[in-house]
Amino acid sequence: MRIEELIIYKDFAQGDLLRDMVRLMEYYKEEQDRTLCYDCMHKLLEIAASHGFYGNLWHCYLANLLVNNENSYSKACEIRGNVEGTINELVLHDICIFKELYDYDFGDMMKVLRVPEFSMILSYESCFQESKVYNTRIRDRICHLAMQFNSDDTPEAMKDTLTEFYKDYGVGKFGLHKAFRVKHGENGVEIEPILNIAHVHLDDLVGYEIPKKKLIDNTEAFVKGRKANNCLLFGDAGTGKSSSIKAIANEYYDDGLRIIEVYKHQFQDLNDVITQIKNRNYKFIIYMDDLSFEDFEIEYKYLKAVIEGGLEKKPNNVLIYATSNRRHLVREKFSDKEDRRDDLHAGDTVQEKLSLVSLFGVTIFFCAPDKKQFQQIVKSLAERYGVNVPEEELLLEANKWELAHGGLSGRTAQQFIDYLLGQA
Repeated sequence: MRIEELIIYKDFAQGDLLRDMVRLMEYYKEEQDRTLCYDCMHKLLEIAASHGFYGNLWHCYLANLLVNNENSYSKACEIRGNVEGTINELVLHDICIFKELYDYDFGDMMKVLRVPEFSMILSYESCFQESKVYNTRIRDRICHLAMQFNSDDTPEAMKDTLTEFYKDYGVGKFGLHKAFRVKHGENGVEIEPILNIAHVHLDDLVGYEIPKKKLIDNTEAFVKGRKANNCLLFGDAGTGKSSSIKAIANEYYDDGLRIIEVYKHQFQDLNDVITQIKNRNYKFIIYMDDLSFEDFEIEYKYLKAVIEGGLEKKPNNVLIYATSNRRHLVREKFSDKEDRRDDLHAGDTVQEKLSLVSLFGVTIFFCAPDKKQFQQIVKSLAERYGVNVPEEELLLEANKWELAHGGLSGRTAQQFIDYLLGQA
């Protein structure tokens, strides 16, 4: 099966199973290989359970290896498509080997080793509705890719199909997921996928058309490669600032936009995060939710250093989006004015605290709705979710709800509708 001859596609995660399966294909004459066959079946079923795969699990496994292998070719093709050069011949060499693995007939092996159960691996109906590794859409795309390879008669056709996948969806974790968080692992700073991002869309956010348009215009310029600014969404609580960020993550995923959520205590890791993403073909928004600083907190200095840039400028494929309830991100108190009497350079101190917000080229204000706007939001949400309550009664109950649950905001309106749906 020649997997030791692979040139570009090497160092697979879950590669032990690949080696075991190749051993089975080449040396299934011995009785001990019967036990190995059952071990491989078990591993394929475990992968199917965690990933949500169905159909031919061997083919799904191979397809999953190919779409997750981040190498010089796959990373060059992500979002862009075909590339020129000798690397195409080297990749074709590897795809020929994968074509052999893909087309292998297990019939004789099942007969010699007396494992008719292996046929169920080749036509598996999954009882699992969700994947623990991918969202449903990505899982289905990988299973569909495995089926597409069946219709590819030649390695060249198989390579073209795979390259088209890289162009449409990307490769590895950045290609197959839209949102990420930062953590410290064995290898230092790691960027890991968020599997359950809320399916919020821009149309779901009732009202706020002017703020949404400013956010959309800036984001569209970014994903299309034009000049764009870091963006600060500020204003009252519950007005849709965080939901707007989630919405653009869903809206522009197919255009190569990815979101990385970073918390305040992780700002010192920002340079490591940017180092990992700066040479990829995606557009990355580093997202900071509910951003604000007390006067004694100095983490904002790390953020300023990243935004302003040192000797190495911030990459063109990275922007910073933040939400905050404060217009000025660093807290100031009246007592600060007293302290400044002893400060020889009080103006410099003030500018230090105010300079952070000036680094966001676009600032977007989300204000709390008035009573009329709140009622319009309630009516729109009720219509969307099919709440059948007379309008007069609906608005009366909504007014009672907002008085007892946080005041006028889009969040309060959504909570009220959720309450009605729960009662129904």
